[in-house]
Amino acid sequence: MAVLSFPRFFTVNPIPTRQAMKELSHIDEKGQARMVDVTAKAPTLRRAVARGKVRMRPETAALIQEGGIPKGDVFATARIAGIMAAKKTGELIPMCHPLELTGIEIRFSCDAAAGEVAIEAKVSTVGRTGVEMEAMTAVGAAALTIYDMCKAVDREMVLTDILLMSKEGGKSGAFVRREPTV
Repeated sequence: MAVLSFPRFFTVNPIPTRQAMKELSHIDEKGQARMVDVTAKAPTLRRAVARGKVRMRPETAALIQEGGIPKGDVFATARIAGIMAAKKTGELIPMCHPLELTGIEIRFSCDAAAGEVAIEAKVSTVGRTGVEMEAMTAVGAAALTIYDMCKAVDREMVLTDILLMSKEGGKSGAFVRREPTV
């Protein structure tokens, strides 16, 4: 049986330092994972925007734009997948709280010449914790769905650049990504 080995740059520190435990809200004083208790927080309006890309052959992007993918409407299916994933984030990501989302919007832009589909998810809620993970999960699921819908014509697609663009609400306040995306 072959043994898998990780590159040298991949290291795991199984025992976090006391300083790291103070900074990580999902680690208790004994270094154990825990879900943060947000009971005492007041509900506030919270929004997040995430983006990502799927890179592909220009011919594949053109087929998507023309509605020529055999499995059907790629953007309609990916939009539904993104919405469903955002609603299920608390079930998929271990320390995320299940949230009552009040709005989810998924948009796509296709640059056939560049062979690229950009995905943007905007998620909102009135709650005690933010929706950044829900927005990024929506983008990831939409990207995976694009891959699934198009893999028969292009198996070399690359899902890339899933990142938080902005968030607002809560004690930590607003965040807006300053550096340009790739």
